[in-house]
Amino acid sequence: MTTHQIILFCLLGVIFALLVWGKIRYDLIAFGALIIAVIIGVVPQENAFDGFGHHATVIIALVLIVSRGLSNSGAIELIAKYVIDGSRSLFMHISVMSGVAAALSALMNNVAALALLMPIDMQAAAKAKRSVALSLMPLSFASILGGLITMIGTPPNIIIASFRQEAVGEPFGMFDFSPVGIVAAVVGVLFIALVGWRLIPLDASKEKAGDALDQIQEYVAEVRVGEKSTAIDQRIRDLDIIAEDVDVAIVGLVRNGRRVPGRARSEIIQQGDLLVIEAVADSIDALVGALKLEYVGSEKHGNLVGEDLSLVEVVVPENARIAGRTALDVKLLYRYGVTLLGVSRQGKSFRERVRKLSIRPGDVLLLLGPTERLSDVANWLGGLPLKERDLQVVQRNKAGIAVASFIVAIAAATAGLMHLPEALALVCMVMVGFNIVPLREIYTSIEWPVIVLLGSMIPIGSALEQSGGTALIAEQIILLSEGHGPIIVLTLLMVVTMTLSDVLNNTATTVIAAPIAIDIASRLDVSPDPFLMAVAVAASCAFLTPIGHKNNTLIMGPGGYRFGDYWRMGLPLEIIVIAVSIPMIVLVWPF
Repeated sequence: MTTHQIILFCLLGVIFALLVWGKIRYDLIAFGALIIAVIIGVVPQENAFDGFGHHATVIIALVLIVSRGLSNSGAIELIAKYVIDGSRSLFMHISVMSGVAAALSALMNNVAALALLMPIDMQAAAKAKRSVALSLMPLSFASILGGLITMIGTPPNIIIASFRQEAVGEPFGMFDFSPVGIVAAVVGVLFIALVGWRLIPLDASKEKAGDALDQIQEYVAEVRVGEKSTAIDQRIRDLDIIAEDVDVAIVGLVRNGRRVPGRARSEIIQQGDLLVIEAVADSIDALVGALKLEYVGSEKHGNLVGEDLSLVEVVVPENARIAGRTALDVKLLYRYGVTLLGVSRQGKSFRERVRKLSIRPGDVLLLLGPTERLSDVANWLGGLPLKERDLQVVQRNKAGIAVASFIVAIAAATAGLMHLPEALALVCMVMVGFNIVPLREIYTSIEWPVIVLLGSMIPIGSALEQSGGTALIAEQIILLSEGHGPIIVLTLLMVVTMTLSDVLNNTATTVIAAPIAIDIASRLDVSPDPFLMAVAVAASCAFLTPIGHKNNTLIMGPGGYRFGDYWRMGLPLEIIVIAVSIPMIVLVWPF
């Protein structure tokens, strides 16, 4: 073993220990290791930052922007609207949610897919009065499995495609992962829906895990019935089913500036009327989409229609500028283009119009307005922002543009008309051009810690390969399976990679394991394809711990899970994935 190999193995050992320790962010660990490797001399100075311009790094960044655009356009909300029903039994709910999660993860980054579906799952759990712990882990695991289906579903697939290009001169295509990925995802989701969720340990702490949802503020708000609204010529009581589906109560009607007295629920709704509703913030936007309503002020301020809008919740302290005054008094909409969408007053209702309501200290205000100035206006009013909820006003009228541009780009890349990075970059340009992803969100869409991790680990992985370190590991794996043929070597590589991924970040695992796979294939004098495909599947399928995959980390707090809860469903799922993937890999990608 050479000096360079010893240093690199020691460095990787330190990285491994620090990642398992979990007290320092993984991007800082990786970047610090890169700088140390450059200073020591095991990574050449001229190659120190090659990882940040690597194809895999660029593609991952572009995929995250495209995922944000699909979310912003309402394309995902539209799918969820027709397939998600909170009244289903737990078995049916998990089956449907897992299937949707897997399907979405095939088309977008699986972390983004989980982030989109988590609020829906938590609301369904709250409505059914059951623990969200029973459904969040199945949702996370299903989204991970769905990412196996296409190259853009998960970072390991993107990285493996790049390593294949370096090994044989041509990368894996968009759907080269599909035969193996679909079988693994379908069998895995069936296990999750039929058996897996029953293995989740449930205790008192998890029973209360979703209680935080009950603390979300409920507002009295007003929304306008525009000329295209489906509410026109209907009675309020006729809208109850739609309103209940999105957790909104329609409590009144305003016409010509006055609340309609008496039996307002029997009144025929007209264009220009205002519906008075009670709902949490994100449910208000859901009703706007369901009934094609408008936000108050959009008819006078063009910047409130389909632009870069956000919702912010602020609490009013004693000495706030708006305390004792109304939104009309401070000319909130006229001066700043910001609408006071709703007011929450310690669960109490009130008869006054929202914009004419005298605000009291302790009230919680829901403000709607252009993102770039909303924070400044909230500060000017003297409001103190509540914990950020990442509320997004969906641009539903642009869903067709987002989906069409995405499909055309994927088709062009699949047909070989252009390379995937260029195709995804074109989609990003379309989404920015149509303001589906505002300029401000381009950079906030990208998970920079993941980019830094990958950009830092690629040079270290390359140095390990060039020093002969990966060949040394490959030799040991072959020796362990000596005399048993390439299938046993393939299985052993998968087990080792999957075990590493459970304790390391799956991106880091892929960067380390991919060169080992290529070295094993070279030593056995067989095609590298089955070994690279095995690493792609194994690196993604980290189900034993909350630290192996970001999706598992995301659900840990909301689900009330402990570190040791994951393996109960995760271990049999990993065994199943290996059992079904090995035959499919050998069948589709023969040695």
